[in-house]
Amino acid sequence: MTFVQLIECRTSRFDEMNRLLDRWVEQTKGKRTATHDLVGRDRSDGSHLIEIVEFPSYEEAMRNSNLPETDRIFRQMVALCDEMPTFMDLDVVRDEQLSVDMVRRFLDALAAPGELAPLNDLLQEDIHSHDPMNPQDTIGLDAARSEFRMWRDAFDFSFTVDDLIAQGDRVCARWTWTAVQKGEFLGLPNTGRQVAMTGTTICRFGDDGKIAELWWHEDQLGLMQQLGALDALER
Repeated sequence: MTFVQLIECRTSRFDEMNRLLDRWVEQTKGKRTATHDLVGRDRSDGSHLIEIVEFPSYEEAMRNSNLPETDRIFRQMVALCDEMPTFMDLDVVRDEQLSVDMVRRFLDALAAPGELAPLNDLLQEDIHSHDPMNPQDTIGLDAARSEFRMWRDAFDFSFTVDDLIAQGDRVCARWTWTAVQKGEFLGLPNTGRQVAMTGTTICRFGDDGKIAELWWHEDQLGLMQQLGALDALER
C-alpha cells in the first residue's frame, strides 16, 4: 500500500532549507526509497512549509528513515526550523490522477460511435493540436473537431491505451489504434481494410483542468502502407 509522510514546519530560512533538501536528494541517490517529494509554501504565511513524501509502502519509508544520510539531513533541518517539525504518517486509501482519467475519456470520445461529442468539457476553446501529418497546427475547438471528424468519416476505430504517464501539467498516452477503413482518406479510396497503428499523444492541461495542447505522434508510414498507398513505389 502506498504510504505518504507529511512534514510540517516553520522556518524563516527558506533558501537554506531548499538547498538542504537538494543535498538530501543528491546524497541519497541510489539509496532512497521515496518516489515523489513535494514541498508547498503557505501563501498567507511564507514561513509555513509542508513537505509531502511518497513511498511505495510503510516498510520502504522506514528503510528510508534509517539511512544515515536521512538522519543527518533531519538534524540539520531541525536546526533551520523556528520550532520542532511535526510528522503525519498516512496510508493512501484513494489515489486518483484526474488528468489521466480525462485523457482516457478524450480518447474514448474520439472513437465513440454516433455523432462526435462537443468535447468542450475536455478541451479548451483555444486548443492547440500539433500533428506531423498536418503542415500547420490545428487551433481552436471547432477546427480540432473538424480534424477529428475527418478521421471518423474515414475509419471506424478504437484506441487501446498501453501506457499513461503523468508529470506536472502533462500526460503522455501510448496507444494502439485499430480501425477499418470506411471512406476516403487523404485522397485514398475506401479499401475496407482492417489496419492498425501505434502512437503517442502528449496532453498539456490548463489551469481550468481542461486539455490546452496536444502533440500527436503516430506511425503514419505504416498506416499508408497498410492502405496500399505505397504499392506503386515498392514495385
